[in-house]
Amino acid sequence: MKRWYLYPFSLGYHLATSLRNRFYDLGISKSTTFHTPIIGVGNLSVGGTGKSPMVMYLAELLSKSYRAGVLSRGYGRITKGYGIVNYDSNYKMVGDEAMQLFERFKNRFVIGLSEDRVPGAKKLIADMGLEVLVLDDSFQHRAIKPGFNILLTDYNDPFFKDFILPAGDLRESRSGKKRADLIVVTKCPEELTEEKKQYFISRIKPQHYQKVFFSSINYDENVYGLDKFLPDNNLNYYDILLITGIANPTLLLKHLAKFSSKVKHLKYPDHHNFTEEEVKKIGEEYKKLGEYKLILTTEKDYVRLKTFDYLRNKLYYWPINVNIQDKENFDRTILDYVKKN
Repeated sequence: MKRWYLYPFSLGYHLATSLRNRFYDLGISKSTTFHTPIIGVGNLSVGGTGKSPMVMYLAELLSKSYRAGVLSRGYGRITKGYGIVNYDSNYKMVGDEAMQLFERFKNRFVIGLSEDRVPGAKKLIADMGLEVLVLDDSFQHRAIKPGFNILLTDYNDPFFKDFILPAGDLRESRSGKKRADLIVVTKCPEELTEEKKQYFISRIKPQHYQKVFFSSINYDENVYGLDKFLPDNNLNYYDILLITGIANPTLLLKHLAKFSSKVKHLKYPDHHNFTEEEVKKIGEEYKKLGEYKLILTTEKDYVRLKTFDYLRNKLYYWPINVNIQDKENFDRTILDYVKKN
Protein backbone atom coordinates (compact mmCIF):
# COMPACT_ATOMS: atom_id res chain seq x y z
CA MET A 1 0.00 0.00 0.00
CA LYS A 2 1.40 3.40 -0.96
CA ARG A 3 0.08 5.58 1.88
CA TRP A 4 -1.46 3.07 4.29
CA TYR A 5 -2.00 5.64 7.06
CA LEU A 6 -4.57 7.39 4.81
CA TYR A 7 -6.62 4.24 4.22
CA PRO A 8 -9.54 5.33 6.45
CA PHE A 9 -10.04 8.37 4.18
CA SER A 10 -9.99 6.10 1.13
CA LEU A 11 -13.08 4.32 2.45
CA GLY A 12 -15.03 7.56 2.25
CA TYR A 13 -13.71 8.32 -1.22
CA HIS A 14 -14.58 4.79 -2.33
CA LEU A 15 -18.15 5.18 -1.07
CA ALA A 16 -18.61 8.52 -2.85
CA THR A 17 -17.25 7.34 -6.21
CA SER A 18 -19.14 4.04 -6.01
CA LEU A 19 -22.44 5.83 -5.34
CA ARG A 20 -21.77 8.22 -8.24
CA ASN A 21 -21.07 5.34 -10.61
CA ARG A 22 -24.13 3.47 -9.35
CA PHE A 23 -26.35 6.47 -10.08
CA TYR A 24 -25.08 6.52 -13.68
CA ASP A 25 -25.45 2.76 -14.03
CA LEU A 26 -29.09 2.95 -12.86
CA GLY A 27 -29.89 5.97 -15.03
CA ILE A 28 -30.51 8.26 -12.05
CA SER A 29 -27.68 10.46 -13.34
CA LYS A 30 -27.94 11.02 -17.08
CA SER A 31 -25.34 9.77 -19.58
CA THR A 32 -25.79 11.26 -23.05
CA THR A 33 -25.27 9.01 -26.06
CA PHE A 34 -24.47 10.21 -29.57
CA HIS A 35 -25.20 8.93 -33.07
CA THR A 36 -21.64 9.90 -34.03
CA PRO A 37 -19.03 7.29 -32.98
CA ILE A 38 -17.20 8.48 -29.84
CA ILE A 39 -14.05 6.85 -28.48
CA GLY A 40 -13.16 7.66 -24.87
CA VAL A 41 -9.58 7.43 -23.57
CA GLY A 42 -8.83 7.43 -19.86
CA ASN A 43 -7.51 5.61 -16.83
CA LEU A 44 -8.42 4.64 -13.29
CA SER A 45 -5.49 6.45 -11.69
CA VAL A 46 -4.15 9.97 -11.42
CA GLY A 47 -0.81 10.70 -13.06
CA GLY A 48 0.68 9.81 -16.40
CA THR A 49 -0.43 6.56 -18.02
CA GLY A 50 0.25 7.74 -21.57
CA LYS A 51 -3.11 9.31 -22.48
CA SER A 52 -1.63 12.03 -24.70
CA PRO A 53 0.38 9.67 -26.95
CA MET A 54 -2.65 7.36 -27.23
CA VAL A 55 -4.95 10.24 -28.21
CA MET A 56 -2.38 11.27 -30.82
CA TYR A 57 -2.25 7.73 -32.17
CA LEU A 58 -6.02 7.38 -32.42
CA ALA A 59 -6.59 10.78 -33.98
CA GLU A 60 -3.90 10.17 -36.59
CA LEU A 61 -5.28 6.70 -37.37
CA LEU A 62 -8.88 7.90 -37.69
CA SER A 63 -8.08 11.05 -39.67
CA LYS A 64 -6.78 8.91 -42.54
CA SER A 65 -10.32 7.71 -43.29
CA TYR A 66 -12.72 10.02 -41.46
CA ARG A 67 -13.40 13.63 -40.55
CA ALA A 68 -12.01 13.23 -37.03
CA GLY A 69 -11.82 15.42 -33.96
CA VAL A 70 -10.49 15.44 -30.40
CA LEU A 71 -12.31 17.04 -27.47
CA SER A 72 -10.22 18.08 -24.47
CA ARG A 73 -11.08 20.09 -21.41
CA GLY A 74 -7.92 22.14 -22.02
CA TYR A 75 -6.33 21.47 -18.64
CA GLY A 76 -4.40 24.47 -17.27
CA ARG A 77 -5.75 27.06 -19.71
CA ILE A 78 -6.72 30.54 -18.53
CA THR A 79 -9.80 30.63 -20.80
CA LYS A 80 -13.13 28.94 -20.21
CA GLY A 81 -15.92 27.53 -22.32
CA TYR A 82 -15.98 26.14 -25.83
CA GLY A 83 -13.25 26.77 -28.37
CA ILE A 84 -11.25 25.33 -31.24
CA VAL A 85 -7.43 25.28 -31.40
CA ASN A 86 -6.00 27.19 -34.37
CA TYR A 87 -2.89 29.04 -35.54
CA ASP A 88 -3.64 31.98 -33.22
CA SER A 89 -3.77 29.73 -30.13
CA ASN A 90 -1.13 29.36 -27.45
CA TYR A 91 -0.79 27.03 -24.49
CA LYS A 92 -2.21 29.58 -22.04
CA MET A 93 -5.38 29.83 -24.10
CA VAL A 94 -5.90 26.12 -24.82
CA GLY A 95 -3.68 24.12 -22.44
CA ASP A 96 -0.35 22.41 -23.18
CA GLU A 97 -1.77 19.05 -24.33
CA ALA A 98 -4.14 20.58 -26.90
CA MET A 99 -1.37 22.89 -28.12
CA GLN A 100 1.02 19.95 -28.44
CA LEU A 101 -1.55 18.09 -30.56
CA PHE A 102 -2.04 21.07 -32.85
CA GLU A 103 1.63 21.83 -33.32
CA ARG A 104 2.36 18.26 -34.36
CA PHE A 105 -0.62 17.65 -36.64
CA LYS A 106 -1.87 21.16 -37.56
CA ASN A 107 -5.14 20.70 -39.45
CA ARG A 108 -5.08 16.91 -39.87
CA PHE A 109 -8.01 16.77 -37.44
CA VAL A 110 -10.05 19.20 -35.34
CA ILE A 111 -9.12 19.89 -31.71
CA GLY A 112 -11.95 21.27 -29.59
CA LEU A 113 -12.04 22.48 -26.00
CA SER A 114 -14.82 22.36 -23.45
CA GLU A 115 -14.84 21.60 -19.74
CA ASP A 116 -18.56 20.81 -20.12
CA ARG A 117 -18.29 17.72 -22.29
CA VAL A 118 -21.87 17.20 -23.49
CA PRO A 119 -22.57 20.63 -25.06
CA GLY A 120 -18.95 20.81 -26.21
CA ALA A 121 -19.19 17.48 -28.04
CA LYS A 122 -22.56 18.40 -29.60
CA LYS A 123 -21.25 21.72 -30.90
CA LEU A 124 -17.94 20.34 -32.15
CA ILE A 125 -19.60 17.48 -34.03
CA ALA A 126 -22.28 19.72 -35.55
CA ASP A 127 -20.08 22.72 -36.42
CA MET A 128 -17.23 20.71 -37.90
CA GLY A 129 -19.22 17.87 -39.46
CA LEU A 130 -17.27 15.22 -37.58
CA GLU A 131 -17.63 11.53 -38.39
CA VAL A 132 -15.79 10.36 -35.26
CA LEU A 133 -14.72 12.03 -32.00
CA VAL A 134 -11.98 11.09 -29.51
CA LEU A 135 -12.59 12.16 -25.90
CA ASP A 136 -9.42 12.85 -23.93
CA ASP A 137 -9.33 11.80 -20.25
CA SER A 138 -12.97 10.76 -20.26
CA PHE A 139 -13.22 7.60 -18.17
CA GLN A 140 -14.63 9.31 -15.05
CA HIS A 141 -16.59 11.96 -17.02
CA ARG A 142 -19.72 9.89 -17.35
CA ALA A 143 -22.09 12.63 -18.54
CA ILE A 144 -21.14 11.38 -22.02
CA LYS A 145 -21.41 7.67 -22.75
CA PRO A 146 -18.79 6.87 -25.42
CA GLY A 147 -19.63 4.11 -27.84
CA PHE A 148 -16.16 2.69 -27.20
CA ASN A 149 -14.00 3.06 -24.07
CA ILE A 150 -10.23 2.56 -23.93
CA LEU A 151 -8.71 2.15 -20.47
CA LEU A 152 -4.97 2.67 -20.01
CA THR A 153 -2.84 1.30 -17.19
CA ASP A 154 0.88 1.80 -16.63
CA TYR A 155 3.04 -1.34 -16.80
CA ASN A 156 5.13 -0.02 -13.90
CA ASP A 157 2.14 0.94 -11.77
CA PRO A 158 -0.89 -1.16 -12.85
CA PHE A 159 -4.32 -0.48 -11.38
CA PHE A 160 -4.59 -4.01 -9.96
CA LYS A 161 -1.75 -3.20 -7.54
CA ASP A 162 -3.09 0.24 -6.60
CA PHE A 163 -5.53 1.61 -4.02
CA ILE A 164 -8.14 4.35 -4.01
CA LEU A 165 -7.13 7.91 -3.18
CA PRO A 166 -5.65 9.14 -0.92
CA ALA A 167 -4.01 5.86 0.21
CA GLY A 168 -3.18 5.11 -3.43
CA ASP A 169 -3.65 6.81 -6.78
CA LEU A 170 -6.93 5.35 -8.06
CA ARG A 171 -9.75 7.78 -8.88
CA GLU A 172 -12.29 5.00 -8.41
CA SER A 173 -12.30 1.30 -7.53
CA ARG A 174 -10.67 -1.33 -9.71
CA SER A 175 -14.15 -2.58 -10.69
CA GLY A 176 -14.44 0.50 -12.93
CA LYS A 177 -12.43 -1.46 -15.48
CA LYS A 178 -15.68 -3.20 -16.49
CA ARG A 179 -16.75 -0.08 -18.42
CA ALA A 180 -13.79 -0.50 -20.80
CA ASP A 181 -14.11 -2.18 -24.18
CA LEU A 182 -10.36 -2.34 -24.60
CA ILE A 183 -7.56 -2.23 -22.00
CA VAL A 184 -4.03 -1.15 -22.92
CA VAL A 185 -1.02 -1.79 -20.70
CA THR A 186 1.23 1.18 -21.51
CA LYS A 187 4.94 1.92 -21.17
CA CYS A 188 5.92 -1.74 -21.41
CA PRO A 189 9.58 -2.67 -21.86
CA GLU A 190 10.54 -3.30 -25.48
CA GLU A 191 11.34 -6.96 -24.79
CA LEU A 192 8.10 -8.09 -23.15
CA THR A 193 7.88 -11.85 -22.65
CA GLU A 194 4.74 -13.90 -23.23
CA GLU A 195 4.93 -15.02 -19.60
CA LYS A 196 4.76 -11.40 -18.44
CA LYS A 197 1.83 -10.69 -20.76
CA GLN A 198 -0.07 -13.66 -19.39
CA TYR A 199 0.66 -12.49 -15.85
CA PHE A 200 -0.86 -9.07 -16.58
CA ILE A 201 -3.89 -10.59 -18.30
CA SER A 202 -4.45 -12.93 -15.35
CA ARG A 203 -4.37 -9.97 -12.94
CA ILE A 204 -6.50 -7.70 -15.13
CA LYS A 205 -9.09 -10.47 -15.50
CA PRO A 206 -10.75 -9.07 -18.63
CA GLN A 207 -14.44 -9.66 -19.26
CA HIS A 208 -15.49 -11.72 -22.29
CA TYR A 209 -16.16 -8.51 -24.27
CA GLN A 210 -12.79 -6.93 -23.47
CA LYS A 211 -9.50 -7.11 -25.35
CA VAL A 212 -6.10 -6.47 -23.74
CA PHE A 213 -3.21 -4.93 -25.66
CA PHE A 214 0.35 -3.97 -24.72
CA SER A 215 2.17 -0.86 -25.85
CA SER A 216 5.53 0.82 -25.38
CA ILE A 217 6.90 4.31 -25.92
CA ASN A 218 9.12 4.96 -28.93
CA TYR A 219 11.39 7.98 -28.99
CA ASP A 220 12.16 9.73 -32.24
CA GLU A 221 15.65 9.31 -33.73
CA ASN A 222 16.11 13.08 -33.57
CA VAL A 223 15.60 15.86 -31.07
CA TYR A 224 14.10 19.05 -32.50
CA GLY A 225 14.60 22.73 -31.85
CA LEU A 226 13.55 25.96 -33.54
CA ASP A 227 14.26 25.33 -37.26
CA LYS A 228 16.86 22.67 -36.46
CA PHE A 229 17.25 19.08 -35.36
CA LEU A 230 19.95 16.86 -33.92
CA PRO A 231 20.34 13.05 -34.28
CA ASP A 232 20.02 11.31 -30.93
CA ASN A 233 23.42 9.63 -31.27
CA ASN A 234 25.01 13.10 -31.25
CA LEU A 235 23.71 13.85 -27.76
CA ASN A 236 26.83 12.25 -26.31
CA TYR A 237 28.85 15.31 -27.41
CA TYR A 238 26.81 17.69 -25.25
CA ASP A 239 26.25 18.59 -21.64
CA ILE A 240 22.48 18.35 -21.29
CA LEU A 241 20.16 20.30 -19.04
CA LEU A 242 16.95 18.28 -18.95
CA ILE A 243 13.76 20.14 -18.00
CA THR A 244 10.59 18.15 -17.29
CA GLY A 245 7.11 19.17 -16.18
CA ILE A 246 5.36 15.82 -16.65
CA ALA A 247 3.88 13.33 -14.19
CA ASN A 248 6.61 10.72 -14.52
CA PRO A 249 9.92 11.39 -16.34
CA THR A 250 11.43 8.00 -15.48
CA LEU A 251 11.21 6.58 -19.02
CA LEU A 252 12.74 9.70 -20.53
CA LEU A 253 15.65 9.59 -18.08
CA LYS A 254 16.22 5.91 -18.80
CA HIS A 255 16.20 6.48 -22.56
CA LEU A 256 18.44 9.53 -22.36
CA ALA A 257 20.98 7.53 -20.33
CA LYS A 258 21.58 5.39 -23.45
CA PHE A 259 23.01 8.43 -25.21
CA SER A 260 24.58 10.64 -22.56
CA SER A 261 25.82 10.49 -18.99
CA LYS A 262 26.30 14.27 -18.79
CA VAL A 263 22.78 15.17 -17.70
CA LYS A 264 21.53 17.70 -15.16
CA HIS A 265 17.80 17.22 -14.50
CA LEU A 266 15.46 19.95 -13.25
CA LYS A 267 12.09 18.36 -12.42
CA TYR A 268 8.86 20.35 -12.12
CA PRO A 269 5.25 19.26 -11.46
CA ASP A 270 2.97 18.01 -14.25
CA HIS A 271 1.56 20.83 -16.47
CA HIS A 272 3.82 23.29 -14.68
CA ASN A 273 3.51 26.94 -15.71
CA PHE A 274 7.07 28.23 -15.71
CA THR A 275 7.80 31.67 -14.25
CA GLU A 276 10.41 34.23 -15.24
CA GLU A 277 12.22 33.46 -11.98
CA GLU A 278 12.36 29.75 -12.81
CA VAL A 279 13.63 30.49 -16.31
CA LYS A 280 16.32 32.64 -14.74
CA LYS A 281 17.34 29.64 -12.59
CA ILE A 282 17.35 27.44 -15.69
CA GLY A 283 19.65 29.98 -17.34
CA GLU A 284 22.01 29.90 -14.37
CA GLU A 285 22.19 26.10 -14.48
CA TYR A 286 22.76 26.23 -18.25
CA LYS A 287 25.76 28.57 -17.82
CA LYS A 288 27.41 26.04 -15.49
CA LEU A 289 27.59 23.44 -18.25
CA GLY A 290 30.54 22.89 -20.59
CA GLU A 291 31.29 24.51 -23.94
CA TYR A 292 28.98 22.21 -25.94
CA LYS A 293 25.59 22.19 -24.25
CA LEU A 294 21.85 22.22 -24.88
CA ILE A 295 18.54 22.27 -23.04
CA LEU A 296 16.35 19.23 -23.65
CA THR A 297 12.67 18.85 -22.75
CA THR A 298 9.53 16.91 -23.64
CA GLU A 299 7.23 17.80 -26.53
CA LYS A 300 4.53 18.87 -24.07
CA ASP A 301 6.90 21.06 -22.05
CA TYR A 302 8.31 22.57 -25.24
CA VAL A 303 5.07 24.40 -26.07
CA ARG A 304 5.40 26.23 -22.73
CA LEU A 305 9.14 26.79 -22.53
CA LYS A 306 9.60 28.09 -26.08
CA THR A 307 7.53 31.16 -25.20
CA PHE A 308 10.51 32.51 -23.21
CA ASP A 309 12.93 34.45 -25.42
CA TYR A 310 16.00 33.34 -23.46
CA LEU A 311 15.27 29.63 -24.00
CA ARG A 312 13.91 29.59 -27.53
CA ASN A 313 17.18 29.09 -29.43
CA LYS A 314 18.74 26.78 -26.83
CA LEU A 315 15.79 24.42 -26.52
CA TYR A 316 15.26 20.96 -28.03
CA TYR A 317 12.39 18.52 -27.50
CA TRP A 318 12.19 14.76 -27.95
CA PRO A 319 8.96 13.51 -29.60
CA ILE A 320 7.46 10.19 -28.57
CA ASN A 321 5.04 7.80 -30.25
CA VAL A 322 3.08 4.74 -29.18
CA ASN A 323 4.22 1.34 -30.39
CA ILE A 324 1.33 -1.12 -30.04
CA GLN A 325 2.00 -4.83 -30.09
CA ASP A 326 -0.42 -6.59 -32.42
CA LYS A 327 -0.98 -3.22 -34.07
CA GLU A 328 -2.99 -4.64 -36.95
CA ASN A 329 -5.55 -6.18 -34.60
CA PHE A 330 -5.71 -3.00 -32.49
CA ASP A 331 -6.27 -0.75 -35.52
CA ARG A 332 -8.88 -3.11 -36.96
CA THR A 333 -10.78 -3.14 -33.65
CA ILE A 334 -10.94 0.67 -33.60
CA LEU A 335 -11.83 1.05 -37.27
CA ASP A 336 -14.44 -1.71 -37.14
CA TYR A 337 -16.22 0.09 -34.30
CA VAL A 338 -16.33 3.33 -36.27
CA LYS A 339 -17.42 1.62 -39.48
CA LYS A 340 -20.27 -0.25 -37.78
CA ASN A 341 -21.52 2.89 -36.05
